[in-house]
Amino acid sequence: MQTSTQPVADITLYFREGNSDKVYQASIVEEEEGFTVHYAYGRRGSTLKTGTKTQQPVSREKAEAIYQKLVSTKQAKGYQPGEDGTPYRQTALQDQDTGIRCQLLNPIAESEVHDYLLNSTHCLQEKLDGRRLLVRKVGDEIIGINRRGLVVSLPDTILKDISLIREDLLLDGEALGDTYHAFDLLEAAGANLRSLRYIERHSHLIQIVPTCLKHVQWVSTMLDPADKFEVFNELREDGKEGVVLKDINAPYSSGRPNSGGSQLKYKFYETASCLVTGHNAKRSINIGLLKPAGNVTIPPNHSIPPIGCIVEIRYLYAFPESGSLYQPIYLGERKDIPGKDCHIRQLKFKPSPAAGK
Repeated sequence: MQTSTQPVADITLYFREGNSDKVYQASIVEEEEGFTVHYAYGRRGSTLKTGTKTQQPVSREKAEAIYQKLVSTKQAKGYQPGEDGTPYRQTALQDQDTGIRCQLLNPIAESEVHDYLLNSTHCLQEKLDGRRLLVRKVGDEIIGINRRGLVVSLPDTILKDISLIREDLLLDGEALGDTYHAFDLLEAAGANLRSLRYIERHSHLIQIVPTCLKHVQWVSTMLDPADKFEVFNELREDGKEGVVLKDINAPYSSGRPNSGGSQLKYKFYETASCLVTGHNAKRSINIGLLKPAGNVTIPPNHSIPPIGCIVEIRYLYAFPESGSLYQPIYLGERKDIPGKDCHIRQLKFKPSPAAGK
C-alpha cells in the first residue's frame, strides 16, 4: 500500500550540465516476503518514469547490493545528491493489471471545431500536455493507473493531497510534473458514477476535490459558447496543446470508439507514437509506423531511446507519398502505448493541391 509502505533506504540524485536537468531516485522498500528495489528518473519537473530492479522480493543483503550499485553507477555519471525534488512512492502492486480502462478520445478536424464551440451540448476543457492517469483511493491505499490499466507509481505530492480527501474515489485526469489535474470522477464513496451525465460527474468532482489542495486540481470547464470561443483562442495564442470537447449528457465509456464518440480532441499541432527502428549518427534515430516514417534528432537533455521502444513525436504533417513526418520534434519515450497503436492511421497528411481548390 503506497501510503503505509516507508522506504528502508532512498536517495534522490540530480544531474545538471548544459541543457540537461535530470533527476534519478532509488529506494529499497520492505515487503511481506523480503525487499524490493525501485527507481524513478526523468527531467526535473516532469512526471518521472518508474520501474523496479527486483521483479520478486529478495533478501535485504541482495537488495542493498542492487541499490548501492544503482547509486554508484549514477554518481559515476555525474549525478549528485540534492536538497530538493519530489520523491516517488513505489507500490507492491507495481505493473499489475487493475482491469480499469480509461475513456480515449478521437480527434476531429479543424473544420468541425466551430460547430462544437457554437453548440450548448459540449463543454470545452484545455487538453493538457501530460500523462494520462487514473487515481484510486480505497481507505489508506492509493494507487495510480495508466491508460493501459496498469498500476504505476505516484509522486509524493499527489499521494499526500489525495490522502487529504476523505471519501474513497476513482479519478481520471493527467499528471503534469508533480501535480494531478482531474477532469472526471468515476467512483465516489463506494458508488459507481460512470452512468451519470458528464456534467453531473464533473459537478461531483468539484465538490469532492477541495480547492485548497496544491497538487490535485480539477480542470476548468467552459459551457457557454462565448466562453468556449474565448478560451479556445487564448489557448491557441498561448501555444497550448489543444482542447477537449465533451458531451455533457454522456456517460463514461471505457476504450476508444471506432469513430466519433462523446469525448473529442482537437490539437493545435500533431503528435504520433512511433517505434524506434534504428540509430543514426549525431544523436538521430529512425522511426516507423509499421513502415519507415523518417528520422528525428534527440535533444541533448534526453537519452537516446533503445531500438524497439515507443516514442512520442510532434510534427507539422505527414507526406502521403512516403508517410514521413515533416518537421518532427522528439518529445520522449512512451511506455503506456502498445506497439499496435504505432499505426499510420494516427497521421495527419499534407493536403493535396487539388483538395484546397
